[in-house]
Amino acid sequence: MADILITGGTIITMDPERRVIDDGAVAVEGDRIVAVGPRAEVEAQHSAARTIDARRKVVMPGLIDAHGHAGHGLAKTLGGGYSSIWAETTDRIYAEGTTEEFWYAEAMLTSLERLTFGVTCGLSFLGGGTMVMRSDETGSGDRHCEAVEQVGIREFFVVGPSNPPYPRRYSRWDGGTRTDRMVDFDEQLATAETLLTRWHGAAGGRLHAAMMLPVHNPDRNPVQGRELDTLKAQTKAARDLSRQHGVLFSQDGHSRGTVKYAHETLDILGPDALLSHSTGLTDEEIRICAETDTVIVHNPSSAASYVARCPVPELIDAGVNVILGSDGTAPDRSYDMFRHMFQCMRHHRANYYDAQYMPPGKALEMATIDAARGLGLGEEIGSLESGKKADIILVDMYRPHLYPTNMPVHRVVCFANGNDVDTVIVDGVVLMEGRAVRSVDEGEVLELAQRETDAMLDRMGIRDLTAIPDGFWGRSRLPDLAG
Repeated sequence: MADILITGGTIITMDPERRVIDDGAVAVEGDRIVAVGPRAEVEAQHSAARTIDARRKVVMPGLIDAHGHAGHGLAKTLGGGYSSIWAETTDRIYAEGTTEEFWYAEAMLTSLERLTFGVTCGLSFLGGGTMVMRSDETGSGDRHCEAVEQVGIREFFVVGPSNPPYPRRYSRWDGGTRTDRMVDFDEQLATAETLLTRWHGAAGGRLHAAMMLPVHNPDRNPVQGRELDTLKAQTKAARDLSRQHGVLFSQDGHSRGTVKYAHETLDILGPDALLSHSTGLTDEEIRICAETDTVIVHNPSSAASYVARCPVPELIDAGVNVILGSDGTAPDRSYDMFRHMFQCMRHHRANYYDAQYMPPGKALEMATIDAARGLGLGEEIGSLESGKKADIILVDMYRPHLYPTNMPVHRVVCFANGNDVDTVIVDGVVLMEGRAVRSVDEGEVLELAQRETDAMLDRMGIRDLTAIPDGFWGRSRLPDLAG
């Protein structure tokens, strides 16, 4: 007797044979898949306490978002299109303008967004504008993790120190009273370790900690002598912490020259290291990634991809595992991984003027099985196989933009969007069915997010940044800030 039997759908398994099964079935017992195959075969071997009718639906693994930012959900589009204003503002907000309730509300909102878009596993830095992490105290991280646990998805929460110089000023709020204090590197690292120890493996194993350290760019900020010794010591302390606790190490914002420096000077690469963006890499850096089995997280919808290209085809051809990330929901993105798969294909085809680059199957691998392997969970999630965790989504194909239903992988990757997701199961628990979320009250989450955003805007005195900027209408480009 299975707990759940999903029958009659088209199953995109993402298993080693990449089977696509028409009129298939998936049986779930507890938090595990126990059978995947043609409907007649599975139904002959398994009855179930409840059956989910998947006719006119695609059944597939939950999508994985390998790079996002907590905090961004309540800071979307601030500055109206000027990314520099947005980045500077979010740095101020995260360090000086947030309360623990802000981080709870934001995590509730963005975890709900991921859930409703079929993202069953995500990775989130606890902050990050130009890389301000909320690492002065544990309350913000605690509240973030509590929210993710309530919504019910799987998450890697990333903790670590903010960008130098240290110490950095952080603010706490008690009602309308603000208290500032300076927090040095060692205290920030200690905060990260406390959160890591407290939450890694929590929520029945759905929460995973990861360590981070800001990327050092030797061209923008050359260091030598005592400064270099300090950088090496701080890097070693953070990297040793990740290895000691057996958690992933992630960095946000790699670009040309930084990968080589991270390897040769700082010695931080390896199969447990995820380097996000990684734009403009040299041939030597591509080789370094391949030789060290370092994982690259490609964020095709990020502003970084407009400045320089992540050489995804070249990395893949060199044997590097490249996986997909959203880069969070601000200033102008979303957690819709269907959108980012499509962006990935278009981005590299446009670069090469060649539509044969980045076929839909590869894009889907980057958001499922490749991502699972990159996060160290390749034996647990990322495909529909007997013995794996029951992280499953059903995509409603009975829609004009998805018909006709022949070539289902192409339909899902090229035409579907997050709002086509009908049902989401994580760890064998049905969290959404018929677009109705079961784990939390969606209306209450939205109202909480609005209240906390309004409170933050007033606290920081930045409501002017919600106005439509000059040059928004009737021009091909926003004007320079200088005039």
